[in-house]
Amino acid sequence: MTAVDYSKLFDIDALGDGDEEEAQELKKLHDEAVRYIGSFRWSGAIKRVLFGMGIGGVVGVFLFELEPAKPDVDPVLWVVVGDLPPAYLVTDEAPEPDIALEAYISQMRHWVAAVKAGGDLSDAIPVNAPPTLENAADLEGRLNMLETHIIPWYRQGLSDDG
Repeated sequence: MTAVDYSKLFDIDALGDGDEEEAQELKKLHDEAVRYIGSFRWSGAIKRVLFGMGIGGVVGVFLFELEPAKPDVDPVLWVVVGDLPPAYLVTDEAPEPDIALEAYISQMRHWVAAVKAGGDLSDAIPVNAPPTLENAADLEGRLNMLETHIIPWYRQGLSDDG
């Protein structure tokens, strides 16, 4: 199991230092992520939520520390929300928010490919939209944007800080 790099995570209340409008949009994504993970009976109590990366109204990547209601549930999960289907991911191979977003993109691309092929979705990540070609194309466009613009923007910001 890969340890999460907490140095790249922030408390949501620390986001008010820059653009206040953007901070409010990110806090809305935070609230959406809390509602999403709270919708699962297995999630149990939320101990802490940390902001990893995001752009208001587009995407937010959050790390959740849980007191799971079931022993077989990971106590630490990534949650991705925004203008796309919400999902949770284990942290095993995703120690950082951008890597978690890449894992999300990979899982969602599997769903897109299965829908386009008219295939079986039983091993695909659950998506809160009907498996239509139109929805697959729409999601694919959003995934492309995340991959070509959001992840490089985030990584550029990290290299500018270093």
